[in-house]
Amino acid sequence: MRGWTLATLLKWLLSIMAIMMMTGSNVIATDDCWPRKFAYGTVCVCNSTYCDRIPEPEILSVGKYALYTSSNTGIRMRRSDGSFVPSLDSQWTGDEIDVDASTTYQTIHGFGGAFTDSAGINVMALSPNSRLNLLKSYFADDGIKYNIGRVPIGGTDFSTRKYTYADSKGIPDLNNFDLAPEDVEYKIPLMKIAMGMASDEIKLIGSAWTAPPWMKTNNDYSGIGFLKPTFMEAWAEYHLKFLDEYRKQNLTFWALTTGNEPLNGIVPVNRFNSLGWTPMSHREWIGRHMGPRLRSSEHNSTLLFAIDDQRIVLPWWMKMLMSDEQCANYIDGIAVHWYLDFIVPVKVLNEVHKNFGDKIIMNTEASQGDKPWDFVKVQLGSWARAENYANNIIDDLNHWVQGWVEWNLALDMKGGPTWVSNFIDSPIIVDKDKDEFYKQPMFYAIGHFSKFISRGSTRIKLTQTSVVKSVGFKRPDGAVVIVLYNRRNKPVNISIRDPQRGVIGLNLQKQSINTLIFW
Repeated sequence: MRGWTLATLLKWLLSIMAIMMMTGSNVIATDDCWPRKFAYGTVCVCNSTYCDRIPEPEILSVGKYALYTSSNTGIRMRRSDGSFVPSLDSQWTGDEIDVDASTTYQTIHGFGGAFTDSAGINVMALSPNSRLNLLKSYFADDGIKYNIGRVPIGGTDFSTRKYTYADSKGIPDLNNFDLAPEDVEYKIPLMKIAMGMASDEIKLIGSAWTAPPWMKTNNDYSGIGFLKPTFMEAWAEYHLKFLDEYRKQNLTFWALTTGNEPLNGIVPVNRFNSLGWTPMSHREWIGRHMGPRLRSSEHNSTLLFAIDDQRIVLPWWMKMLMSDEQCANYIDGIAVHWYLDFIVPVKVLNEVHKNFGDKIIMNTEASQGDKPWDFVKVQLGSWARAENYANNIIDDLNHWVQGWVEWNLALDMKGGPTWVSNFIDSPIIVDKDKDEFYKQPMFYAIGHFSKFISRGSTRIKLTQTSVVKSVGFKRPDGAVVIVLYNRRNKPVNISIRDPQRGVIGLNLQKQSINTLIFW
């Protein structure tokens, strides 16, 4: 119990004893983080009998508010309460944020992570109670309420081997199409458990990393390789067979993407599963094969998201797709990844929305530890990585993004497994030898959005300040949610003025992420 004070330890032991006497159960649900300090900061430890919870905020009377704070000091989702007042004391100093709920923008579809093979391997390595605590942390009402799950169609770099669902053993065709053992053992069971504990529908997004090698110009899973023109129809059929097999498991997909990161098949910096497209071949496949086949199938309510790559290809790639009317008819949205966001400013999303305002914009993948200069891939307790996420999510949401999805739900202590040694970090890290898992600051950073900004929430107008980054939403139940990120290394004052309720003054902790909610 390294990093614990005596007072914290006694409080924890007394809590355990009290709950066990009241319930007779060995499974404990509590609001408190069980902290453990590592080289980069503090994580919250969970195991088979203990895991911190974040109770759902009750509906507050008009004029009351609740503020949830996580910070570099180690606090996680600590709640404080207060009331609006007609005006602040004349001595109050600080920037003001004005709330204009009558000016609205995009509607939110949700937040989530990916059911990869690696995530499944790590979660299944835990004991049953630890496994449930991990999934509850993500999907339950007293967790951070993920409601989107990205599902790889076949293998990825976060698998233990290279594979597709139609690896030819003889004549190359789809007659031998079949789900992999990984789907049956790792993905599908966890998806069903998650859906059973979530109060909201978990919308599934399917993405393929590569076609079977026999469909590709380089006859390989990775490297510079494109779809052979003769297999355009077969590649569309492959996706429909995937949807068919998952439907047999009572799992339907909200959306498919047109393929993970086609740039990796053109410029193979990353030597993992990939399929390259040019904009011309991409629109040919979407407009004349995948789109028509999907719309004429029993899966015709499944949406189709184009790009699924870095926003460095925007808006020009999207313009080339949409210039073909036959292709444009089948594109429902645009999927982007965050890895090169430091190169391309977020305002490019404004241009995408301006040109294609009826298309959904989703961030479908983000992770940290991927850069060449990230010499330590898993940085347990890193608050800097939490701030990176908070900063990115606020920017995305303020520029028309309608959902934000992280990568692996859970990885091991090395940041894997991964067949290509592409180790990275994750919001939850599993130590199977100790039967425990670590909820990183990244987990809570995402939770400040995912738990409180429910599906159907609409972004509202806030005045922006140079001191605190913010984004605001009106929820379907009438609540207003504002996320405030103080990136400074000192506390700052901020006031929130609502024309219907009055004003509140908040002193935000240094390097803190805060969620304000009021009705």
